[in-house]
Formats: sequence, structure tokens, C-alpha cells
Amino acid sequence: MKSEIKKQTILIVDDQPTNVQALANLLKKDYRIQVASNGQKALEIARSQDAPDMMLLDIQMPGIDGYEVCRQLKSDPLTSKIRIIFVTGRDSVSDEEKGFKLGAVDYISKPFYPVIVRARVRTHMSLKLKTDLLEQISMLDGLTGIPNRRYFDEQFAKESGRAIREKQPLSVIMMDIDHFKGYNDNYGHGAGDECLQRVARTLAESLTRSADMIARYGGEEFVALLPGTDSAGAMEVAERLRSAVEALGMTHEHSSAAKVVTLSLGVSTLKPPSQEASTLLKRADEALYRAKSDGRNRSVAQKPEQG
Repeated sequence: MKSEIKKQTILIVDDQPTNVQALANLLKKDYRIQVASNGQKALEIARSQDAPDMMLLDIQMPGIDGYEVCRQLKSDPLTSKIRIIFVTGRDSVSDEEKGFKLGAVDYISKPFYPVIVRARVRTHMSLKLKTDLLEQISMLDGLTGIPNRRYFDEQFAKESGRAIREKQPLSVIMMDIDHFKGYNDNYGHGAGDECLQRVARTLAESLTRSADMIARYGGEEFVALLPGTDSAGAMEVAERLRSAVEALGMTHEHSSAAKVVTLSLGVSTLKPPSQEASTLLKRADEALYRAKSDGRNRSVAQKPEQG
């Protein structure tokens, strides 16, 4: 069976319908096309779940001009990796210099030549594919194969920004394998590595939504990121994760929590606009500490804020 290759997406931003139509007709065979007639709409699409891989961006538009759109995109972790090519009637050296300084990857002057547009788009899309692949590899934990802390930190910045903008909850679950040092010391580091791999795989398989993710945070510690999930929902997920690991039945005779490998979990939820993302991980870690202090092999939610 042939696997379907997903088309890359290009957002064409221009207030002149004829320009939009010309570029769309030129590129629609090879790419999925989105369109916007102003800077504000371009920013909305770029910040959505259906963000483009590349933006062909006019400079002179009513309201927010192309330079400002580029500046905002490149300053936001959620959108900074979108490749921007300016397609504009402004063709002075100073205009080009300004565009490149703002973070654009190319600059095409109008009237444009179709063969030039196709070639430059193809070149930058190919580079993006290779860059994305290298980044995906660098974002995976070498032992467990799940996302690593670097990837988590990047996704956390994106999702916390989105949650604050859209006034949606965002939950984090910090997890520790109970008495893992004792496991390593008594069963050996090879068995410890296998334990980490099985736990990681079980945690990843226990998530039911594509938007949720599990990452290895360091050592025997894992973290879950749950966009759009309130505190009650996050506690349900935490208990599902805890139960799934316990159900593996991996013998651990050197744990005071149980005779099998178990997890302690701390749950924290961002509730915009009353809370800041910077405290979310700290509160999840505090909840995890309480779970350990209370006997381990349990899920504990953050303490309510004092108001």
C-alpha cells in the first residue's frame, strides 16, 4: 500500500485578488494553498492549528503591512519557523535589506516571472523539509524514542502562548518513576534502560488525543503537555497514565510504594487570564513533590491559588 505524502502549505498574502489568483494558479499543483487579503488575517492563519509552511507576503497592504507581519511572526515561537518570501513591487536595495533583516528567506520583485517563483519556492520548501527532519531527530530522546526536554520546552512555549491568547486552559503532568535508583542499583543499568523504554512507550500509547504529548524530562522523569485540558480532565489523564504503568507489572522489590514499578504524578493547570505560564511547571513540580511525600504511586493536583 502506498503511503500518502502530505502536501506542504503556502499562504499567499496580498490585497490584490489578481496577484493572489496568479500565484495560486502557479503553485496549486504542487502545494496546498491558503489565502489572506490583509496582514491581520495572515497572522490569524499563521497562529492557528492549520499554520502554513511558507508565506508569500506582499509588503504594501492596508492596516498591518508585510514588514510588520514578518516581524510579529519571527518574534513568536509559535510562528517563527514559517518561511517567508516577500513578493512585492518595492524593489529597492534598502527594501530587500530590511526584509532579510526581519527574517525573510527570499525577496521577489513584481512583476514576477513564473519560472523564478516556482524555482525559489521549490528550493526553500526543500530546505524546510530537510531542516524539519533534522530537527525532529534532534528533538527525540535517544534511549526511549519519545520527545526530549528540548522539544517539550519548545512546544510548551508555543502552547502556553496559544492558551493565553485564546483564553484556554493548558495542563502539565510531571511524573517520576518511584525509587528508580533502587531499581537501577539492584537490577542493573541494562534493566533500568529497558524499564525507561517500557514506561515511555506505555505513557505515549496511553494518550488518546493527537494534541497531547509525552516527553522525557530527564533521568527517570517524564512530562505530559495537555492543551485545552482543565484540571479535572488532567487528573483523569494522570490516573490513566499511573494505572497503565502499574499494570505493566514490572517487578520492583526495592520500592516502598509497591512491588511493581509505579509512578508519582503532579498536575498543574494554567487558567488564563488569571495565571501566568511561567509558574505552571513550578506548580506541577510542587504537586509531584507532595505525591512523593504522601506515599508515592499517586496523582496530586496543584494547591488552589490563594485569592
